Amino acid sequence: MPETFNEHNFIALCNLLADKDEDLGNIIQQYGYPTFWSRTVSFETLVHIILEQQVSLASALAALNKLKEKITDVTPENVLLLSDEEMKACYFSRQKALYTRLAAHAAVAKQLSFDGLALMTDEDIRFKLKLLKGIGDWTVDVFLMMALHRCNLFPIGDIALIKSIKEVKNLPINTTKEDVLMIAGKWQPYRTIATYLLWWNYINKRKKIVK
Repeated sequence: MPETFNEHNFIALCNLLADKDEDLGNIIQQYGYPTFWSRTVSFETLVHIILEQQVSLASALAALNKLKEKITDVTPENVLLLSDEEMKACYFSRQKALYTRLAAHAAVAKQLSFDGLALMTDEDIRFKLKLLKGIGDWTVDVFLMMALHRCNLFPIGDIALIKSIKEVKNLPINTTKEDVLMIAGKWQPYRTIATYLLWWNYINKRKKIVK
């Protein structure tokens, strides 16, 4: 079974990283412990993360809530009943409507199933999800972190995360991804927890509200 974290050991893992890295410890001292962000292992969660691609979290949540107003249950079958205009009215871009529909078709055709993912490795899940158009590494990373609570993810494509690590570590603006990954390597096997701490720093510095 892949290693996971939960709301019972989350604080202990934050403390473990804080003891290893003073900069992460300073985040806790300044802002307290991060929210234990958690989502269900479901089609709805995948849609939510698709909506979060390259937009603000608030915009994505507004679109998801609008979709839920329209169809109540965000299931593949219900999504496929919507027209292009109805998807647009739920704040879906043309691309994200396409990605969501393709994921829904795959789920209905039993090519995509959320049952049994907990028993699969991160690598197998990544391969499976990336077969879908519009699903890249960032989307998979967030799904693995928030829905499956896998311990060792570091979504290098996340803009807020990179900004936060540069702030916390006083890194130059032109620091390469390779250098960032080298720093993050010191947080293994709990890079997901470090990511939560760095997101928490980003959110609090900017006084953002995130669900």
